[in-house]
Amino acid sequence: MTNKDLIDLKYAKQLLENPGFAAKISDLIGKPVEKGLEILPSRLSNIIDKAVSNSLNRALELSIKTINFEDKTVNKAGHKFAVFLSGGIGGAFGLTSLLVELPISTGIMLRSIAKIALSNGEDMNDINTRLSCLEVFAYGSNSKSDDASETGYYMTRAALAKSIADAARYITEKGLAEKSSPAIMRFLLNISSRFGIVVSQKAVATAVPVIGGLSGATVNLIFIDHFQKIAEGHFIVKRLEKKYGEDIVRSEYNSI
Repeated sequence: MTNKDLIDLKYAKQLLENPGFAAKISDLIGKPVEKGLEILPSRLSNIIDKAVSNSLNRALELSIKTINFEDKTVNKAGHKFAVFLSGGIGGAFGLTSLLVELPISTGIMLRSIAKIALSNGEDMNDINTRLSCLEVFAYGSNSKSDDASETGYYMTRAALAKSIADAARYITEKGLAEKSSPAIMRFLLNISSRFGIVVSQKAVATAVPVIGGLSGATVNLIFIDHFQKIAEGHFIVKRLEKKYGEDIVRSEYNSI
């Protein structure tokens, strides 16, 4: 690898292995969010599960059918402002607004992730690339309660690989007419099991009394910044893999 590419890979690993969302929120409010997860009411858990499911289903449709990938301009600040705004509106109506707010903020984040992918040379006409944008949501948790996150970026990616390949094959052949097909459901379940942990942390952070003046808008700002960094790291790695091959990049990644 060239020195520049090694520097890029080190930067990517720093982004992918950065502290989880809960740690970032805890640094801000001075109280571990994960403690709140231990006493999460079952009603709120059900709301979170439904919101995550709805969000990923909508994101899948956006990715495959409607999102415009022609404009390659990366506008992280614009996407952050939009998510900040949606969080502020959602926060005004309490945690039940998560059912409405999360699909909106997830869709905005998906657009930002897609632009980051484009900036790293990804071909958005490739169904695998579009699904890889959704894949980013599976890398967002470094929670101790998330066993998959502890195995590292490449191990988590390997665990997702088959479901992504199966979903891509199915969508290429039959489209999204049957979103309840086993291939698509398996793909979404693999993403939601990890993304749901971060969403739970976000919901708890918004509900913690000690949060004081920290609004849903601010939590959302940290939320999108977290996933933008994960996306940047993910697509830098994929760009380097195209140039050098996965084995070489993985070896260098693990040696850093």
